[in-house]
Amino acid sequence: MSKPDTERPSLLEVTEYLAIDLDARRWQCRCCGHDLGEAASNYKFACLVADRDPREVHPPVIDGPYTFAPDPDWCRIVEFYCPGCLTLIEAEYLPPGHPVTHDIEIDIDSLKKKSA
Repeated sequence: MSKPDTERPSLLEVTEYLAIDLDARRWQCRCCGHDLGEAASNYKFACLVADRDPREVHPPVIDGPYTFAPDPDWCRIVEFYCPGCLTLIEAEYLPPGHPVTHDIEIDIDSLKKKSA
């Protein structure tokens, strides 16, 4: 993968690691330019996913029943990585069984009108 052309006017930087190509209407990794699917859908479904044990990420800081570490019966950590360069794009804390969130929805038509 080649690094995305950040000088292209059709490339909108959305987050530190995500961009949308307004002309192609596609998500793109800002680090390597990897295509992450249609902009109308959830980019997370094109990512590599790691479902992490919260006790591994946040080890207990004290002994006993209340350890300040998230309980895996109540919390899971889901990490989303770019398949092209393995950059961590997003991490979510979700209740077990909760679907992945669709947290970014962009009105591309309005943005294209603004940039024209």
